[in-house]
Amino acid sequence: MMRPILRVSNALILAFAAVALGQVPHQHHPPSSAEYVKVLEDPSRDEWQKPREVVMALDLKPADTVADIGAGTGYFARRFAHHAGKVYAVDIDDKLLALARANAPANLETVLAAPDDPRLPDQSIDMVFFCDVLHHIENRPAYYAKLAKVLKPGGRIVVVDFFKKELPVGPPASMKLADQEVIAELGKAGFAFSKRMDILPYQYFLFFEKRK
Repeated sequence: MMRPILRVSNALILAFAAVALGQVPHQHHPPSSAEYVKVLEDPSRDEWQKPREVVMALDLKPADTVADIGAGTGYFARRFAHHAGKVYAVDIDDKLLALARANAPANLETVLAAPDDPRLPDQSIDMVFFCDVLHHIENRPAYYAKLAKVLKPGGRIVVVDFFKKELPVGPPASMKLADQEVIAELGKAGFAFSKRMDILPYQYFLFFEKRK
């Protein structure tokens, strides 16, 4: 899973991600990439991530272009591709993107991003989607400014991330962002908080619109 603008090693990123999904104890020695893939695609994740409910709540249209930033193996991107016209699975790990491409619908395109740049065309995206990513981004204001450029007028950002408290899954509370922090930061970056969906047991689900 992509971790933009993060000043730690890729190995440590893998450890954080595995902890985030509640599959391994918090540790200093990260799992292998193969173990990471198993975590992302573990069928038991569906029980609390509720991917079908999330996708349906997004109300995607056939003409929509979606950017799943931090797409990893394409857990959500592959699902989006059955509802949207175009889906960009964006990540900094080409090995994970190769898995996202495998047997993916024809309208899914992978994008090998830079740590500080999603490398998407200006004004090309209707919806940017983050799942369990924002709490790892160090310089979020700078990254949000780049998202403002790639979104179409009236485009939106959707954020799914862990509640800032101890949970059966997810990283330690100290690593998390509270939902009000996300709302405040995106507000300063020019995105208006539009609604919240309370359908996930361990994560908040927030919608933002790009101000005109």
